[in-house]
Amino acid sequence: MQRVINYTTKDMAKKIIVILFTGLTGAVGLNYFLIPANVFSAGMTGIAQILGHLFLNFGFSIDTGILIFLLNVPVFILGFIKLGKSAMILSFANVISMSVFTTLVPVGQVTDNVLMNAITGGVLLGIGAGFSLKFGFTTGGLDIVSLLLSKTTGRTVGNYMMLLNGMIVVVAGFFFTWESALYTIITIFTMSSVVDFIHTSHQKMTAFITTSKSKEMCSALSNELLRGMTVIPGRGGFSSVEREVIMIVLTRYELYTLKQVVSDVDPTSFTNIMATDSVVGAFLTEDQQNQMKKSKNPITKDL
Repeated sequence: MQRVINYTTKDMAKKIIVILFTGLTGAVGLNYFLIPANVFSAGMTGIAQILGHLFLNFGFSIDTGILIFLLNVPVFILGFIKLGKSAMILSFANVISMSVFTTLVPVGQVTDNVLMNAITGGVLLGIGAGFSLKFGFTTGGLDIVSLLLSKTTGRTVGNYMMLLNGMIVVVAGFFFTWESALYTIITIFTMSSVVDFIHTSHQKMTAFITTSKSKEMCSALSNELLRGMTVIPGRGGFSSVEREVIMIVLTRYELYTLKQVVSDVDPTSFTNIMATDSVVGAFLTEDQQNQMKKSKNPITKDL
């Protein structure tokens, strides 16, 4: 019998903490480093900054946090329709947190060194975005736009993110100064590097799970991850107790779910997780997984 993860109050509390943490670090990065230095962030946050500056030139003052929320609303409506509500709810909560904290945290200045502002702002925004992805949701905005465009055209998400963020750099240089555009490149690069350090969604991982409950574990993993597995006989080196080792290849984006399954099924198990350089053969893409979920067909193929 397949076993479904019982997400505990503790698990949800972690996600809420990450959402609040993302909002706070993003607000501090914007209001204390990027906005005072006229340096722009990546994604919808950067677009909101640019629009905020342009509105000021016409005598209108609109808070950056409000603009972040307004820009993300139509994106999330489209995301709900095309990607499903389960993928969007926590991401939308993340955007609301960012908007609220950016509105509440006053604009200040720690240093007048533009380079330090660009780097520190990028680090703070990257930390929030990285932990959001690590816990299974996004910061919204251009991440969702890039994903939708990728599904429509077949090009990679990374290509669209680079293109859209490149447009932000060009606009920043055209309407403001090219020096601001150059510092914006530094911010985007710093933010991307921090996100990659914390979480790389398409990086493949191989997990070796040593457990005495291999049948229950395989059932739960197949139900939650839609990944094939190989069960290897094993024996304890000291105790000589017979156990089994489950080998499963997955993306780092799915790693959080795997840890929850393992902890839920067998808290006494031992899991070794290693980075995987490449995978040759059948490895389900996100679209293929979604199709299988809709058809409700279980995984029938081993590694």
